[in-house]
Amino acid sequence: MKVTEGVGNQAGIIIGPAFRRERRMRSHTEHLTFNTETPREYQNITDRVAGAVAKSGVREGLCLVSAMHITAGIYVNDDEPGFRADFDELLERLAPEGADYRHHETGETNGDAHLKNMLTGFQVMLPITKGALDLGPWQQVFYAEFDGRRRKRVVVKVIGE
Repeated sequence: MKVTEGVGNQAGIIIGPAFRRERRMRSHTEHLTFNTETPREYQNITDRVAGAVAKSGVREGLCLVSAMHITAGIYVNDDEPGFRADFDELLERLAPEGADYRHHETGETNGDAHLKNMLTGFQVMLPITKGALDLGPWQQVFYAEFDGRRRKRVVVKVIGE
């Protein structure tokens, strides 16, 4: 069925200005910076990400949060100290600091940090509904640093209408 704007058609459907909805795709980018005091640290960044979403003006869309470094990660989970300790212990068991990694043959000493990034993931995609992050009741967004004490960045990219 073909619908024509402003005139009747064979199906008798008229679409006029009152029924037309203007859609405008928006995008907004922010860079969050970090300079952790310790080599390994987990920071709840939910409020900073939510602030970027609010500034964007996007009502319905998506928010990408991505670490711009190969020794840092982004994840979504509960903001509970016991979980963070368990998660940290799991990462240390799977990619122990100080182990003899082939990556160290390049002169680097942070092979564990690269592996922890792979295990954690470096980005998340979050839904935006009615102008706000649409997270579950316990979900929070975290920045995970595995080779810190220097300046690092995270990009927050918001798209939608």
